[in-house]
Amino acid sequence: MGSGLVPEAGLWSGGSPTASQEVPYTRGIPHFASVDSALRRARFFRGLSTSERNTVLERAHLCSYSANSVIVEQGSTADRFFLLVTGAARYFLITSEGRKVNLFMLLPGEIFGGASLLTEAAQFIVSAETTKESASLVWQRETIRTLAAQFPRLLENGLSIACDYLVWYVATHLSLVCDNARDRLAHVLVSLSGGIGKRQPNGISLEITNEQLANTANISHFTVSRLMTEWQRNGLVSKSRGKIVLRRPEHLFKSNP
Repeated sequence: MGSGLVPEAGLWSGGSPTASQEVPYTRGIPHFASVDSALRRARFFRGLSTSERNTVLERAHLCSYSANSVIVEQGSTADRFFLLVTGAARYFLITSEGRKVNLFMLLPGEIFGGASLLTEAAQFIVSAETTKESASLVWQRETIRTLAAQFPRLLENGLSIACDYLVWYVATHLSLVCDNARDRLAHVLVSLSGGIGKRQPNGISLEITNEQLANTANISHFTVSRLMTEWQRNGLVSKSRGKIVLRRPEHLFKSNP
């Protein structure tokens, strides 16, 4: 999951969902190997038995989308629930002035459209679009609510995921009170490590990309790369693709410019 408030140049010209394929999800088909990989990582299914998970999956449809397709639009009825299984997507919103603002990144195994789980009918607060060719599992609102009633663990998992969004929100706002890019990024890393980080023998690990850090701290991708390289050279962090380990987070604020 990623975050940030990075306005893109220009005004929003609109868009509509572009589903190039919609088929029932079927287990065991080689074409869906990458789908199955994402499902194994999906937090939404944690705590469910294999048979329970399969019951939920049997009620879904697999939809594919071309790059830059708008899947849901802010203000529209929250009538569908999604789990991204391939590709990448992101939330965004359109301001009253018509400016597009990028928000959370979405990676395979992550859900969106959670408002469809609510008892009372709601609207999508933000839009979601693909950033590359993608596919998602889709449930109609009535279907996913029936399944959540049958398997309460789904609601618990959804609430846990929603709590993570609050962690990103706090990290973003803490970074806004800082005067320089170094402190902004340090605050984001420390806040996220305390909220969604996983402790391991050599530090606290975060599954996060440079793009997500840049969006959250409201700084450039280049600045993130430069600071992360410096901190890695000083032994404060270690980095691999999509993952950061904070070895000495308290020293991030003390590194020399």
